[in-house]
Amino acid sequence: MTRRHFTFSCKGTMLAGTVDLAPATTGLLIVSGGNEVRSGPWQSQALLAERIAAAGFPVLRFDRRGVGDSEGQNTGFAGSADDIAAALRAFRSHVPTLKRVVAFGNCDGASALMLAGGGGADALVLANPWTFEPETPATEDAPSTPEPTPMPPSVLRRHYLKRLTDPRAVWRLLTGKVAVGQLAGSLAQAAKADAAPTSLAREMAEGMAAFPGPVTILLAERDRTAQAFRANWDKTDPRLRTCPDATHSFVEPQARIWLQGQLLAALRA
Repeated sequence: MTRRHFTFSCKGTMLAGTVDLAPATTGLLIVSGGNEVRSGPWQSQALLAERIAAAGFPVLRFDRRGVGDSEGQNTGFAGSADDIAAALRAFRSHVPTLKRVVAFGNCDGASALMLAGGGGADALVLANPWTFEPETPATEDAPSTPEPTPMPPSVLRRHYLKRLTDPRAVWRLLTGKVAVGQLAGSLAQAAKADAAPTSLAREMAEGMAAFPGPVTILLAERDRTAQAFRANWDKTDPRLRTCPDATHSFVEPQARIWLQGQLLAALRA
């Protein structure tokens, strides 16, 4: 495997990228979530790229404008369609034998790909897409970033039903170690019906409706973002895949293996 660091242009701004070279004509483009740099949390994307390249597939990671080593103004995930398109062009330039590109994003990296209608990729793997509405609109001085918002009632119901089967959680309640007022408020919220899908979720669905290629949607079972996405999405969608006992960035050993297997399956399809 050969790893190269380089820069490429997006709307006159220089972006930083890293490519892991491999012989296959199908490659993986990784779109970072949040304001994470291209190495990912706990170096996860760098390690993932190394493993995918070792399996024979080239991989490109990049920092979008205003993030990490890239220049320019950070406009958030919703404004990153041009960054994704520029990264795809750079990928094809650095690996001229590419015939097919699978794009992978986690959290709002997945949302960015959905809003961009796939961003020009041939196939998509979308993990834990972000569907929460920002609490305040983005400005040039304060770009939109994800803010915690109340969980959908259906997610709260599943959470509390699971807690009732946990002897430790029941013991904490019986011994007064749980804030009863806060619990009562959460239970009242859980009793409500789910609201209609957020406008962001609707825009993401519209972006996907026009995408002609194959899509896989990965959900980490223990991740609140994934749970909220499921509440905002068609629960019968056959493209949904759930990783048992996994958290948001698939840090667990079995979750890392599962994620790698899902990506390799998409690359080999």
